[in-house]
Amino acid sequence: MQNSCTCRTLFDVDAKRIRISGLSKITSRADFWNDQKEASEIMKELEYLNEEITHVERLSQDSLDLKELIEITEDDVELVELQNNCKKLEEEIEALEFHTLLSGEYDQNDAIISIHAGAGGVDAQDWTEMLLRMYLRWAEKNNLKAHVALESRGSEAGIKSVTFEVTGRWAYGYLKGESGVHRLVRLSPFNSDNLRQTSFSLVEVLPIIDHIAEVEIADTDLKIDTFRASGAGGQSVNKTDSAVRITHEPTGIVVACQNERSQLQNKEQAMKILRAKLHQKYLDEKEIEKQKLRGNYKSAEWGSQIRSYVLHPYQLVKDHRTRHETTQTEKVLDGDLAGFTDAYLHWYSRDSNT
Repeated sequence: MQNSCTCRTLFDVDAKRIRISGLSKITSRADFWNDQKEASEIMKELEYLNEEITHVERLSQDSLDLKELIEITEDDVELVELQNNCKKLEEEIEALEFHTLLSGEYDQNDAIISIHAGAGGVDAQDWTEMLLRMYLRWAEKNNLKAHVALESRGSEAGIKSVTFEVTGRWAYGYLKGESGVHRLVRLSPFNSDNLRQTSFSLVEVLPIIDHIAEVEIADTDLKIDTFRASGAGGQSVNKTDSAVRITHEPTGIVVACQNERSQLQNKEQAMKILRAKLHQKYLDEKEIEKQKLRGNYKSAEWGSQIRSYVLHPYQLVKDHRTRHETTQTEKVLDGDLAGFTDAYLHWYSRDSNT
């Protein structure tokens, strides 16, 4: 059983109190609410920090109380009950300890995920749609919100590419390990001979960043085009030029959004994606913390997959970095990714410290 001092040290309570003090000073400024978006983010962080400290302090006190009671208890029945409570408390501490793995600069941020069909033709496009469903189900199971910003459907079936946003605490921290090429092996439903087919899709995960200190985005550098949205999304979405495409001319990065109801909303969403991509480009060029955001960019083809999903001739999902695997393929494809996200965070923590 961890004692009070160990718990406070492990969860860095002192550093959290210092952070709370600094943020509290900011909230006391007369102009604090002038920027409501930034103010809301600060208030949210303060709430999270205070909740964590309260949680740690409670666990610390409970552990001390149980330890003392166990030492003085002579009744066997009562002792068993106390030991059971002690076990539950240890499990709660372990769960909280796991969150120390989510200590990256952007781990608490929302995330932008893009999935692109790679080698495999129609099967790869269908695989991309399967991956989209998997992540949407994962978000739902973890009480996170997911919202599709742009989707390009295949002419025959599936999706060529899709970009969506996942909002909620730790969204990026949990999903960052999904970046890379995902490989599917199965009997093709699009092949008349029902032959085994291997398909690839590339997943990119980026944190949503409101402001990039290292990169200035000047209005003169942006080319903004509007066009008519191609998919469903409200009564007027297909009747007006509500979709927005933004080109950052200095870098050639192009982003688009069409799933919001208004042109303004689509522009705001597209700018979120652009900021994320520009920040990633900055980090890639400097070769700093590349693995912390999405890993090395690889083309979606043979030999570069981070994870394989085999549905035939046997059932197996295996991550090639962490070696974590399971035969419960249906559960994984239905959004049960906890084993893989947890294994990645532990693996990444060990790899970063070597």
